[in-house]
Order: sequence, then structure tokens, then C-alpha cells
Amino acid sequence: MPFHSDVLKIDCIKETKKITDFLCDSVLKQFKKRGVVVALSGGIDSSVVGALCVKALGKERVFGLLLPEKDSSPDTLRLSRLIADHLCIEALEEDITPMLEAVGCYQHRDEAIRSIIPEYDSDYSSKIVLPNLMQSDEYRIFSVVVQSPDGKETKARLTPSAYSQIVAATNFKQRIRKMLEYYHADRLNYAVTGTPNRQEYDQGFFVKIGDGAADVKPIAHLYKTQVYELATYLNIPKEIQQRLPTTDTYSMDQSQEEFYFSVPYDQFDLCLYGKNHNIPAANVAEAIGKTAEQIERVYADILHKRMATKPLHLPPQLVEEVKEIKILFDR
Repeated sequence: MPFHSDVLKIDCIKETKKITDFLCDSVLKQFKKRGVVVALSGGIDSSVVGALCVKALGKERVFGLLLPEKDSSPDTLRLSRLIADHLCIEALEEDITPMLEAVGCYQHRDEAIRSIIPEYDSDYSSKIVLPNLMQSDEYRIFSVVVQSPDGKETKARLTPSAYSQIVAATNFKQRIRKMLEYYHADRLNYAVTGTPNRQEYDQGFFVKIGDGAADVKPIAHLYKTQVYELATYLNIPKEIQQRLPTTDTYSMDQSQEEFYFSVPYDQFDLCLYGKNHNIPAANVAEAIGKTAEQIERVYADILHKRMATKPLHLPPQLVEEVKEIKILFDR
């Protein structure tokens, strides 16, 4: 069966109605909340979620949060303000740097990096990266990249303990942001939105009890390219539509591709769709101009990440099911 790159095209009118109906039912009827909190990152996902919430509930029922920290790109705050103003919603900005310093986020991260690159200090910038799946079949081990104040870059492979400490420390960023989202949700009697797309939800690109926590996740069923398609339909500002997916977690510029997915988002979408629908790697390869061997590597990585992601999706485990006890009263 031929495989075409336009297989992910959606009916934006129909999709928007489905999502806005879901939001109205979930937020107002099931959770019985007055509105929603949306953390705006200036990226495509949170911008589309914000626009869908406004369309579903009205701008007066959507509260935006802008939560930068010292490692955030300057574009993050600027574009977050842009979408908040574009949607005409109430929005609050709060720099979370002092909270992160208080819990030792930067200190613990820097200690781990120095265990690999001793000359690293707080004047340096840094990020962690994975090998590109399309370019190499080398073993998938994270490396740390640091840049000195004079612009010199150094790259070194991370030990398992250093990698785990860096990730554990930077996870504070997502968890503190979510804590503030729930504070404002409780204050306003609102629900909290999650903004993962299908790539992120399926492949575990989120922090448990961090950006993985939410009352509603309106775009988790949509592939990334479908989110971009909806963004055009919803008239999201062009500058946000043109912004490439970024982690905005580390002080050096970093794409989601080099940090986690190892494949450009549009190509990864087609690979994920192909894997989901049992489409041979050769067919996907022909559609995107790659080799079958390259697509097989992506397929294998998808399965590996799904296995690693499963615990992130699990609810708290109980010894036995706690059933609701219904008490009947005599009339």
C-alpha cells in the first residue's frame, strides 16, 4: 500500500469542534470548574491549547501563566506575552528562578556537570544531547555540551549517575511550574491544562508530576504536524508558528530533536504514524527520502521509549481496588 506524507492532514473545523466540545464537557461538567489555567511557553503546543480553550470557554475563563527562569530563552517570555495578548486573556508573569535556587536546581545540575567537565562553572552554558538516529546507529548515550564565556564548546559522554542527577535537577523546573499552575487553579476554581502533543505523550517527553500533570490534555491525540495545522486555522501569530520545537530547559539553545527525539518532528510524526499502523519501514522511507534501515532504527527507538514511558503513565498503585461504598437509606 502506498504511503503518502499528507496522511496526517486533518479537517481543522471538525477537529476544533471535537476538542472544544471535550473542553466544555470536561471542565464545566465533569470537573465542575469555572475555567482553565494555561501555562504559556511561547511554543506551538501551549499557544494552540490556549486558543482552543478561549474558543471553548471564552477569554474571560482562561488564565495564562508565564513562568520563565534564568535559563529560559529571551524568545520564551516575548512570545508568551505575544500569544497572551493575541488571545486577549488575563495573564500573570512570575520568574521562578528564586524558587529553583532555593531547592538547589542549578547547584545539583552544576555538580553533576563538573563531575564530567571539571572546569565548568556557573558562567558557562550547557545542554545534554543524544546522537541523531538518521545519521548513526551508535549506542544511544547522552552527552553534555558546555560553552565557556569565550565561546569554546566542550562535549563529553555522561556517566549514568551524572545524567540522572542532571535530569533530576532540571525536573524541578517543570514541577515548580506545575505547582504554581495548581495554586492559581485552586485560587480561581479552575482546571489545569496539559499541553503535550502525541509525540510527547506517547514517547514520554514530559516530567511526572510536572508538565505531565493536568486535569485535561486537549491535544495529546494530535501529531505535532497536526498541531501546526491547527495553529494556522486558529490564526496563531506567524512568529510562533515558525518557531522550531525547543526544550527551553537548558541554558544553551537546544531543539527537541537533539535532546530527545533525534529526528526532525515532521519526519518523526510519519515514523510514529507508520509504526502505529504497521506500515513497513521501506514505505515510510520512500515517502520521506530516507533508507529503510534508518526508519527501522526510528521504529526500534519508538518501542524503547514506549517501554520507558509506561511507568510515567501509571497511576499510584494500590494493594487492592478501593471501591465506592454506596449507603442506602430507608425512605
